Formats: sequence, structure tokens, C-alpha cells
Amino acid sequence: MPISRASHLSRRGLLAAGGAIGLGAALAACGDDDKKKGDSQKAAEKSGPWSFKDDRGKAVEAKSTPKTIVAFTGTAAALHDYGVEVKAVFGPTKTKDGKPDVQAGDLDISKVEILGNVWGEFNVEKYAALAPDLLVTDMWEKDALWYVPDNSKDKILKLAPSVALWAAQLSMPAALQRRADLAAALGADLKAAKFTEAKARFEKAAARLRAATKANPGVTVMIGSASADLFYVSAAKMSADTAYFQELGVKFVEPKVNAQGFFEELSWENVGKYKADVIMMDNRSTALQPDALKSKPTWTGLPAVKAGQITPRTTEPIYSYDKCTPILETLAKAIETAKKVA
Repeated sequence: MPISRASHLSRRGLLAAGGAIGLGAALAACGDDDKKKGDSQKAAEKSGPWSFKDDRGKAVEAKSTPKTIVAFTGTAAALHDYGVEVKAVFGPTKTKDGKPDVQAGDLDISKVEILGNVWGEFNVEKYAALAPDLLVTDMWEKDALWYVPDNSKDKILKLAPSVALWAAQLSMPAALQRRADLAAALGADLKAAKFTEAKARFEKAAARLRAATKANPGVTVMIGSASADLFYVSAAKMSADTAYFQELGVKFVEPKVNAQGFFEELSWENVGKYKADVIMMDNRSTALQPDALKSKPTWTGLPAVKAGQITPRTTEPIYSYDKCTPILETLAKAIETAKKVA
């Protein structure tokens, strides 16, 4: 806010009005005024025109740094880890029992407006009422905004600028860097110890996973996701997390993927098509978890299941160093202790 000066005294007026003590006090007051004016100008410069080039190659611009931010839940959780808060979210945020969804991370879900909690749900009226400055979401396919419904996309995108960041077809460090870039553009101080230490822990965890694959070579990992009727086997190279694990030496099952290129659908009768020593299972609330599959004999008969070599997969990671480090550590431990059973 501009600082208004009540008065501005000349040197002659100061000398006439009060001698050395009065002069010193008045000059100090003017100096404070000048400092405040300078601080105000710096603040104005900081809040001046804002721009960010997103992963669509689009230069997103605003008159000042966005304050009223609405984001996909997982992206909002990443921004929160960098100290950037959002007003509202869309995407899996709370479970049926009212607890935070795994994709909400450390967000306080009682303090954000939830515009939609499931696929295809997005309350456009509530979104408009927020007078949003910016919408942020992931992108798994070119120009497709994650959890922004196609049938209301045009209305939504007219209300505020939007930023889309790749969550696929790149490696985890690149995905992390892009969220950090956005957080910095929105005011985060990435040189703060909290963030530099988190990055160091991530790099240490990556080194551990690389060492685990060298110490236990030949261990094969299958990336799975379960529904009532189908079992999905994912291709590692398509997602940022598993592409990075592959770079670190993890050996993955390579399915015959469908036209979209992400996964192969298997009936439960054919779930044993691929041999794996470890199975990474989709941990999202939308997928069936291992405990729910005990009634399926084709599942319980898999060598990895019999050996208890099942590990969770954070299918949609929260791309902050703080949240990605445990993902690496969990997989490293699974490979360190795995036996070849396939």
C-alpha cells in the first residue's frame, strides 16, 4: 500500500524550527519516510506484472503475482510444501469417511474449498465466486488438463489464467523442478534451509535406490492397479516416477500397452501373464488395495503375493522433495529385501 507523507520539511525550515536536536529528529523522520517509500516501491515491483511459461509452452500472464490460486489437489499439496497456499482444490481430496485423501498430502482440507472430489466433478459457480487469479493442474496428455472436465472446460478457462505441468513423459527430477519453478514464481524462497535440506534427502534416497538395484540385480518389478473387473499393468517409461526409477536401475515388466500407451488391461483370469518378484500397487483411493483382493485366487497365487513382496506405489506423486523422498526410500527397501521368486 502506498505510504502517504504528512509533511516534507526543507533544511531551512528545519534549522529555523529547532536547532541541532530538532534537526536530527526531523532528518531521521524523513529518512524513515524515504525508507518506507523505497520498501513500498520494492513491494510494488514485486507485485507487478507476473508471467510463467507452463508445459504447454504457454506464457501465462497476470497483472500481479496470483494470490487466489485454485489447483488440482496433488499440485496444491506440492505448492503447500513450498509455502504457497491455495484457496480451493479439485480432485481426490477427502475419503468417504471424511479423512484426507492420500493425494492431499499435508493440506488442511478443512481450510480449502473443495470444488470437486471425484472425476468429472467441478463446481464452476463456486469457482467463479472465488474470483480466481490462477488455476493450476497436471497434464498427462498434451493439452489435457487433469481433472478439469471437458464439458465445462471452456467456462472454467475463461475465468482465470491456467498453468499445466507435465506429470508424464518426463522424469521425476524434471517434474519436481517444474513445481519448484512455479512455487518460486509465486513467491517461495527455494534457498531456505527447509527446501535445500529436503532436496539433499531426496538425492540421498535416490542414491540408496540405485545402490539397491546394483546389490540385488535381476529383481523384476510389476506396476499394478486393481479394479473389480480388471488388473492394469503400467509401462514404466510413461510416468515421471517410474521413468526415474528405471533410470536408477529398477527392472520393470514391460506390458503390451493400449493405444494411449500407459498400461495394459488384464482380466483377473490372466493376471499371471507377467512374472514379477515385486509388485508395486496403486495406492490411490480409486483403486482396490491388496487386502481387498484376497478373494481372488489368481491374485493370491502370484509368486510375489505369496512371498509378501507387495509395495505401495504412489501413482500420482506430490511433486515436492519432501513427499518424493519416502517414495524412493520405500521402493529401495522393497528391492533391498526382495527374493527372486518369479
